[in-house]
Amino acid sequence: MDRIVIEGGRPLKGEVRIGGAKNAALPILASALLTDGWNTFDNVPNLMDVQSIERLLSHLGAVVERGPGEVRINAAGLKNSEAPYDLVRKMRASILVLGPLVARLKKARVSLPGGCAIGARPINIHLKALEEMGATLELKGGYVEAAAPRLRGKELFLDVPTVTGTENILMAAVLAEGRTIIRNAAREPEVSALADTLNRMGGRITGAGTSVITVDGVSSLSPVSTAIIPDRIEAGTFMVAAALTRGDVLLKGCDPAHQGALMDKLLMVGAKIQVEEGGIRVRGGDTIASVDVKTLPYPGFPTDMQAQFMVLMSVAKGLSVISETIFENRFIHVSELRRLGADIIVSGNTAAIKGVPALSGAPVMATDLRASASLVLAGLIAKGTTVVNRVYHLDRGYEKMEEKFARLGAAIKRIRD
Repeated sequence: MDRIVIEGGRPLKGEVRIGGAKNAALPILASALLTDGWNTFDNVPNLMDVQSIERLLSHLGAVVERGPGEVRINAAGLKNSEAPYDLVRKMRASILVLGPLVARLKKARVSLPGGCAIGARPINIHLKALEEMGATLELKGGYVEAAAPRLRGKELFLDVPTVTGTENILMAAVLAEGRTIIRNAAREPEVSALADTLNRMGGRITGAGTSVITVDGVSSLSPVSTAIIPDRIEAGTFMVAAALTRGDVLLKGCDPAHQGALMDKLLMVGAKIQVEEGGIRVRGGDTIASVDVKTLPYPGFPTDMQAQFMVLMSVAKGLSVISETIFENRFIHVSELRRLGADIIVSGNTAAIKGVPALSGAPVMATDLRASASLVLAGLIAKGTTVVNRVYHLDRGYEKMEEKFARLGAAIKRIRD
């Protein structure tokens, strides 16, 4: 397996361009199943997860063509309603085809999904919503089997503001009969981006970005040409890296409006942040102050930035506490950070981090996507050599991360096996 080798101790300086958001691209590509004709999506990152959903869409009968930064999809020939285990097992977001398939083909058979080992992340909210909208559901042999002659609009209350659940319901409701109201909906920018795409297709969705979304069903949708929004988690990772290495980095092509919670914490840490035309500049401070963090649904501090911020706190002055409220098993990276010399104690969903003067390079093992990123960040400041193994996790969500860091001055390279 590939591994990344880092010689730590170099401040990052220069410009980096932020790519398209994986978590926005996946539902938007799935939404092409709702139309006939060619949809064109720009700024699509070439990541393992994106490739996985492209293969799944092709299996379902869509024609998928990829060019540099662009994906074209034509689902006019959509006829297969089964998403098999072999195509779904590696990525939880594969469940996003459930809503479109039921809406378009009136039935679906989708394998229960896999993905990172960061918690159970059940799909019961997706299934309950479809059932309330008139679908009949059965769980057989590890598959969800759903059928509905015509979905009907319904007022739905989500027990938790699940992102993929909200997205699945949006794609089901846009072709349903009547009005659907989603209460306690996820507010993430990726949800708003999907709603905007569906509206460009001819959908009638209001309230995206708030906790109450209203969908008035339409009889059909038309293909669109649109661009994927910037990846706020990739941007956040580079922002933390700049503060961590006491560097000076201009992030091009990102949206400051999506980074409010993280920017607040970085300012408290001592970093200097300047919003410039087309991006954000982050300069590391002379010292790194300890700050407590609690992950929350958007617009709170994102769970996908928890591991990266923990690295920053591991070399901060004083004691900090990080509380993880989204996923129950998202401190797997702690044991690997300890191998690098971090002083971290975990109790339940809380981690207490006592800052140390420096980390020391060592071989470490990546366990999930964001944990992989945190280990790379740790390697950037660790004394000596850090080797991050099993970086296929990293490739699920970051496109050529090592090359981007190298252009900012990091001593980093990928070793291909």
